[in-house]
Amino acid sequence: MLDAKYIRANPQAVDAALQKRGLSGALDKFLGLDETRRSLLTRVEELKNFRNTASQQVGKLKKEGQNPAELMEKVRQTGQDIKELDDEIAAIEQEIDRILLGVPNLPHKSVPVGPDENSNVEIRRWGEPRRFDFEPLAHWDIGPNLDILDFERAAKLSGARFTVYKGWGARLERAVINFFLDIHVNRHHYQEILPPFMVTADCMQGTGQLPKFAEDMFKVEGREMYLIPTAEVPLTNLYREEILEAGQLPAYLTAYTPCFRAEAGSHGRDTRGIIRLHQFNKVELVKIVEPEKSYEELEKLTADAEEVLQLLGLPYRVVLLSTGDMGFSSAKTYDLEVWMPSYGEYKEISSCSNCEDFQARRANIRYRPDPKAKPRFVHTLNGSGVAIDRTVAAILENYQQEDGAVEVPEALRPYLGGLKVITSR
Repeated sequence: MLDAKYIRANPQAVDAALQKRGLSGALDKFLGLDETRRSLLTRVEELKNFRNTASQQVGKLKKEGQNPAELMEKVRQTGQDIKELDDEIAAIEQEIDRILLGVPNLPHKSVPVGPDENSNVEIRRWGEPRRFDFEPLAHWDIGPNLDILDFERAAKLSGARFTVYKGWGARLERAVINFFLDIHVNRHHYQEILPPFMVTADCMQGTGQLPKFAEDMFKVEGREMYLIPTAEVPLTNLYREEILEAGQLPAYLTAYTPCFRAEAGSHGRDTRGIIRLHQFNKVELVKIVEPEKSYEELEKLTADAEEVLQLLGLPYRVVLLSTGDMGFSSAKTYDLEVWMPSYGEYKEISSCSNCEDFQARRANIRYRPDPKAKPRFVHTLNGSGVAIDRTVAAILENYQQEDGAVEVPEALRPYLGGLKVITSR
């Protein structure tokens, strides 16, 4: 959520920043309501001052033996007027909050301006895409051929955009999860968390999924609970409504969770295979840091996500997202895109974002720079470290052999009992 005081003081600058995200006049209603609210607050203070003065005058008239009935009626009516204005102000403040909850974060000055992904800027590449001396298959063919992915039985169980991992497929998925967690915990010094996979609506609002993206979420029928779309939600909300001490920062958190997304509006996009599922696995990275250090921490977080791809030998590139392509809560986002032979292009496997104080303000996460200081909002960062199913898809495609087998990346072999090649036998 944007800071209402900042908007009030800098309306033109905020409007210009939102126009970079394709939003024009997004705060016009807010500014009008805010002006009305301030006018009403001034009127309430005037009425309260009158009531206080009149109440004192009533007492004085009584002491003097005069009849204060007329003045008492004015005091009573003033109290009623104050209550009505307070109710009106409360309704306006509720509407202001509703408006602000639907306004995205302001882009950092370094973010390229553009309407969509075509304005993204490639920052760097790592590794060279493999040149095959045979016609490579897509992972949605490799998996069933090896009997490690079963889309037909998954459809029988749950419908489209689900899969069943079998045998070495299930073990490969688990190996990747454990490998990522070990790297992030032991090398990068994140604290491992195993959070609930269902959260309250307040948590979803805190990180920006609600109210704007309700149609993308799976809601638990009859309860104000949601299946998590990413571990970013429970990890960030661990500190909701808390004031942290400076010594508790930075907080580095990582978690493996399944993730659940309705993927509304994505019809026709990456519907084959395991690139875009309704249920998928992910190891998430979250940082909660002091504001002055958040952009340095964004570079480190991105490097942490990159390292696991490097250790697996998967070619990728880093892309800085434009204002029209980055997420609702983000001020700046790097996407990591892994090379997928079946597409002949790079596909997103991680997004690493600095949300500045946008989520912290929604979730009321603050810290004290020192014991005597006024609490300040923290900055929150998040990134996939990285998406598990997409990693498995990339391994199947990049490590496939001409005979249909798949070589196991060396870094994963200890997690698979030393297995070097997955075959159909």
